[in-house]
Amino acid sequence: MAIMVEHEKRRQKILEKALDVFVAQGFEDATYQKIAEKCKINRTTLYLYFRNKREIFNYSIKQLMSKVEGDIGAVRKDDGLSHPEKIIRILSFVLDRLEEHRRLLQVILKTLLGLKDPDTRVRRRTVRMRHILATIVIDGIKAGQLKKTAVHMVDELLYGLIEAALFRLVVLKRKNISELKSVVELAVKNLTAAKKPDP
Repeated sequence: MAIMVEHEKRRQKILEKALDVFVAQGFEDATYQKIAEKCKINRTTLYLYFRNKREIFNYSIKQLMSKVEGDIGAVRKDDGLSHPEKIIRILSFVLDRLEEHRRLLQVILKTLLGLKDPDTRVRRRTVRMRHILATIVIDGIKAGQLKKTAVHMVDELLYGLIEAALFRLVVLKRKNISELKSVVELAVKNLTAAKKPDP
């Protein structure tokens, strides 16, 4: 068991150091050798953990997405939260993760901009998030907790806040995006159905 823990610790350290190389050099100019040098190991040792730089990069993205999906899954299953509370909590988790991983986002954005058809890859990664938000909105409308509204418009608004966060963190290089959490709360408050008075 201790060997597995050490292996995973080293793997995490490699991911952190590789990210430094990706941020400094860009994905295309980062080499397997530069990553090994940054980790202070030789290429042969690096091959024990990752086959190539693409695998390192993809694993970093996968790690980020699995954290986000874990947070979202827990919120979706929490029956103690209303649908408006679920939306606020999910978007807060997403914004927190974006802040935590802004360096990885910089590399992802640079890499996507260098692709011939970045829209296809981005679309695949975003469809799931948009679907989750739309499902919660639909359930909230059915439960009478959210106003009857065009679901696709609400989905556009909520996902637009995530896109605004990405822009602020990666392009504008803002240190935090806490003001967007207030915007999320305001948007959801305006979507929340008025409570019916007790008889």
